[in-house]
Amino acid sequence: MRILFLGDIVGKPGYTAVVQQAQALRAELKLDALIVNAENASDGSGLMPRQFKRLTDAGVDAVTLGDHIYRCKEIIATLKKTNRMVKPANYPADAAGRAWVVIDTPKGPLGVISVMGRVYMRPVDCPFDAVDRALEEIGDSAKHILVDVHAEATSDKQVIGRYLDGKVTAVLGTHTHVPTADACIFPGGTAFQCDVGMCGPYDSIIGRDIKRVMLATRTFEPCHFHVATRDVRLCGAIVEAKENGKAKSIERFELKVEL
Repeated sequence: MRILFLGDIVGKPGYTAVVQQAQALRAELKLDALIVNAENASDGSGLMPRQFKRLTDAGVDAVTLGDHIYRCKEIIATLKKTNRMVKPANYPADAAGRAWVVIDTPKGPLGVISVMGRVYMRPVDCPFDAVDRALEEIGDSAKHILVDVHAEATSDKQVIGRYLDGKVTAVLGTHTHVPTADACIFPGGTAFQCDVGMCGPYDSIIGRDIKRVMLATRTFEPCHFHVATRDVRLCGAIVEAKENGKAKSIERFELKVEL
């Protein structure tokens, strides 16, 4: 099974690039599954229902989210009914959304889970307990499982990755928007990367207009951080897995896109 996981979609540039390139990527990379984190698609924070629909219509199989999951309240109704989008599994049980989904691919079922870290993040339940519950509920329905760890600290992501080694196909990090150079396969057969980067404008400060971020940082004057527009790239990781669900290879993915 060949899986491409794309990191945080940031604003219109990132969202437009994913929609524009999804089908071509599926064909060129011979993908069995395309998963994206889309929690920042709507002007840099949140996801709208129409954007979710366009992503899935364009060829995205499933969407993961993070701490901005409910920033656009309109998405709540969609979260309650879709089986192609997940909330962080360590959010409260009553929070809208599914803790996991299993999607069909040409190479068999693929489970998708998202968990949030706890270091420098909003208070959430234990990610270890949450992912264990999700894996127990998925059971034998999927040998291949991808886990998006949405966290700030590399240590948070690494310890979750090591904990899940041998239990899932891949543990891939999101949230910091900066690709890391630590893609590897752990001894138990789980592919790992601390952060796969973002889909959006890289002539920026993690996707936002440089001048505005600089102004607010240096003067403390409040201002809206507009999404930047230049040097748009899609970043993520390609994981190839064996029939038994263990990872065979992982490689960083980066594509510059002209909009």
